[in-house]
Amino acid sequence: MPTSTVEDYLKCILLAEEKRPGEPVATGLVASELGVSPGTATAMFKTLGGSGLAGYEPYNGVRLTEAGNRLALHVLRRHRLVELFLVEVMGMDWSEVHPEAERLEHAVSDRLIERMDEILGHPSVDPHGDPIPGPGLEVEETDLTSLAACAPGDSLRVGRVTDQSREFLRLVEREDLKPGSRLTVRERDSAADTVELELANGRRLELGLRAAGKILVEIVG
Repeated sequence: MPTSTVEDYLKCILLAEEKRPGEPVATGLVASELGVSPGTATAMFKTLGGSGLAGYEPYNGVRLTEAGNRLALHVLRRHRLVELFLVEVMGMDWSEVHPEAERLEHAVSDRLIERMDEILGHPSVDPHGDPIPGPGLEVEETDLTSLAACAPGDSLRVGRVTDQSREFLRLVEREDLKPGSRLTVRERDSAADTVELELANGRRLELGLRAAGKILVEIVG
């Protein structure tokens, strides 16, 4: 049975690999994400390598093996189902469930996770729009693009919010930009690094490109 620390490392590496497919994950990135020293991360990479869960090359980075990838997806499935359960069933705010799920993902049994999945109706995404790996650990990907890259006139539906800090999620909720929300790009100002949006209710909103880059959307017209 892997420890919670091993599971944390595997999930962190998996999420980094998803952002840059095919590339090894740098030691410094994992160390920063998990709040440990590079030396501590390197020691864990060697442990993961000895367990057949990852391959580590000094000065290059780490990659998950097939076994490590499956275990990481298993942890990610638990995390995202727990998040959705806390929101939909327990009534918690979507901006506060991430740290709770970080703890619970290591404690809940597979039987309980499958019961949560059944109660929730076998969902494909969590409250933030992140895909939930299925029972066979398959991941249903959708064709999403960054809001910051969209052109004036594009009609969009918000699909995913990648920054899950409490402050950013509260901003997204306050500005009606949660997953499922409809909007249209009206103007882009490259000099000011802003984009002007029109929401479904007709309200206009100016958003910085840095913030817009954390919101993934589907072009619907």
